[in-house]
Amino acid sequence: MLQDLRFAVRQLRKNPGFAATAILVVALSLAASVAIFAFVDAALLQPLPYHDPSRLVVAYEPTSSCRECNLSYPDYLDWKKANTVFSSFEAWDASVYLWRSPAGVQAVRSAHVSGGFFRALGVAAMLGRVFTDTDDTPAAPRTVVLMYDTWQNRFGGQQDIVGQSLILDNQPYSVIGVLPREFHFAMRAAEFFATIHDRNGCEGSRSCRGLYGLGRLRDGVSLNSATAEIKTIAARLEKEYPESNGGRSARLVPFRDAVVGDIRSTLLVLFSGAGLLLLIAFVNVASLLLVRAESRKRETVLRGVLGASVGRLTRQFVTEGVLLVAVAVTLAMPAASAAIPRLFRLIPERRLRGMPYFRDAGLHPHVLLFAAAIALIAVVVFSVTPVLRLSLANLRGDLAEGGRGSAGTLWKRFGSNLMAAELAIAMVLLASAGLLSKSLYRMFHVDLNFNPANLATLEINVRGAGYERTDQLRTLSQRLLEHISATPGVVSVAHTNDLPITCNCDAMEFRVLGHPWYGGHDKALERETTADYFKVLQARLIAGRSYTEADDSSKPRIVLINRALAKLFFPGEDPVGRTIGDAELSPRSLAQVIGVVDDVREGDLVEPLMPALYYPFKQDPGGTLFLVVRTAQAPAPMMPSLVRAIHQVDSNLGVRNEFVMDDRINDSPAAFLNRSSAWLVGSFAVSALFLGAIGLYGVIAYSVSQRTREIGIRMALGAKRGAVYRLILGQAGFVAAVGIVLGLACSIPAARLLRSLLFGVQSWDLPTLIGVAAVLGICALLASYLPARRAASVNPVEALRAE
Repeated sequence: MLQDLRFAVRQLRKNPGFAATAILVVALSLAASVAIFAFVDAALLQPLPYHDPSRLVVAYEPTSSCRECNLSYPDYLDWKKANTVFSSFEAWDASVYLWRSPAGVQAVRSAHVSGGFFRALGVAAMLGRVFTDTDDTPAAPRTVVLMYDTWQNRFGGQQDIVGQSLILDNQPYSVIGVLPREFHFAMRAAEFFATIHDRNGCEGSRSCRGLYGLGRLRDGVSLNSATAEIKTIAARLEKEYPESNGGRSARLVPFRDAVVGDIRSTLLVLFSGAGLLLLIAFVNVASLLLVRAESRKRETVLRGVLGASVGRLTRQFVTEGVLLVAVAVTLAMPAASAAIPRLFRLIPERRLRGMPYFRDAGLHPHVLLFAAAIALIAVVVFSVTPVLRLSLANLRGDLAEGGRGSAGTLWKRFGSNLMAAELAIAMVLLASAGLLSKSLYRMFHVDLNFNPANLATLEINVRGAGYERTDQLRTLSQRLLEHISATPGVVSVAHTNDLPITCNCDAMEFRVLGHPWYGGHDKALERETTADYFKVLQARLIAGRSYTEADDSSKPRIVLINRALAKLFFPGEDPVGRTIGDAELSPRSLAQVIGVVDDVREGDLVEPLMPALYYPFKQDPGGTLFLVVRTAQAPAPMMPSLVRAIHQVDSNLGVRNEFVMDDRINDSPAAFLNRSSAWLVGSFAVSALFLGAIGLYGVIAYSVSQRTREIGIRMALGAKRGAVYRLILGQAGFVAAVGIVLGLACSIPAARLLRSLLFGVQSWDLPTLIGVAAVLGICALLASYLPARRAASVNPVEALRAE
């Protein structure tokens, strides 16, 4: 074995070009596959940090237009009490606390949870304890549980943190525990956990829906049977409370599916792309090994004639394959380890907060086992390929033949098949990259119906800062707008309760006074904005008028609607002057439509335009203010001065999420997923194109070198240079055509796997498929041109003399 290893090393040193090419191709493709698999492992394979996470489900209360609608607190209690399928059924919601820290007031991400929330997850505290049911009552002291990173970063890892008092929203809270380091709750990247505690406000109404349900299935209970029972409970509540629960059902989703969401399909697409690149690398190196085996044929025959058995020769080739793969793996694993943090940079920071499962992505046992399996497959492939030539009887004939014409036979029988397969795979990757790129282009050219240039956005949390009454909120709003407007570089400023390009959320059920009602639940996005909001956005007013500063609480209620609502609910009639109210048409909710504005895109770039209602903030003030500031210069450098201006109004206000609108658009969920996929799959496609061209060039060049005598005879008999060009390019073109046709046939079904990532593009988009086929064909011909030129330059006399 040691002798075989020494001989293998000499062979690689003897052919440095082949060795470097084969090792680098395998190493780079293996590194890409391992790096991508590390993310797949972290998101889809590694167990979540809970007890028996496969038994956890997330519960929603969907309607026909909303698959993931929240629960109301009374509905949560009814589901909890009436079900027999959950060993524990809990609830949680997202919140933001104003924490009075030594450095000043800070807005921190938080979550309210029911008393048995951590018990349902099967999580115990690292320090202190977690909540119990007695903590989740109005009479219980206010308590808080900290995330491990919060304890480390904000409190310096103090061992005596349990029992300390914190001021959150101007209320004292006692720290009762710190969660384990490995714990994360991806559905809410919270730093502080508190109980739901107070239910005196919105939480007491069935129409107030802000909770998510979390259940642990009893042993032996399936997801389908649990869903059937919860739907029965929801149907009973619908009959008992038709006004609030009409049209509402129940939906249970496995917890991992809810956590991972759209990332699953993106990861599988990227992993498939990396796998195809790895397959191309294997085909490429296998073709190189096949060509190399042909060039070593005389050596192999001589060893066989001198007594070496087929088994002995096979062992030598296996040793060479093991050595090649071992060197490639040695280079690939550090490269994969270095690539993982670089892939993290593709994920915007605020998106990464919602993907805490990625923080442990690395070369863990699953990943190492995957790398070992790929290496083993590579050893088998790279050993079997040259062994295909080890029939000693045939090789003795080859020795007598001197190798004449064998390269042409090899090319036609096997080498051409390998190249066609390689080009077909490259075609699939190129088509996928082309579709994703076109989708990304369409996404970034969707109509926003506002001007995002030079727009700064900031979130101001006023809850707990002493602004409990509506008149206090109106006064604060006025002071903020005046103070920020006076900041140098500010052109105009306004605020809303939800920013554009965020979500089609915060919707309300409404009815049109005078329209027939059949018990349905018409919904529209509800926004409260200041008078200059549409002026700041530079959104177009289509009909009627916009509201002004004079439209305050002393005036009759008014509302603006968007074009989508006008088109859907007022077809063929003028909506201006009509009256809209809530689902019950309560007198307090009635508002007159004064105008129609263009469809400002409130949801993500790929979400449909939704009907929207815009109310004057002065008539209906809310508790969270999202500032929209149009600046005369680049807004990013102005962020610190805008934050200072806010704190000059009131230092107790919490400011967070300072973003430039262009960045919000570029980092939106759909844009991030599509851009990451397009970038990585595009990289795989370019690599595949390069490997395919190199492989085709190598095999054709070798074929030409072995057919020098044949070409010389052809030219001696009168063949022209053009005929030789046609001979070589024709053979290469045929292989390329077969590969492209096979690739096209595979690209359409493969592109269907991308459907969740494509926007405005069909999987069979002909311009894209034709374009990438043309690119691949041109590259294949260019790769074949140099060997064809060399063949056409053969001197017949010298070729025959060399023979």
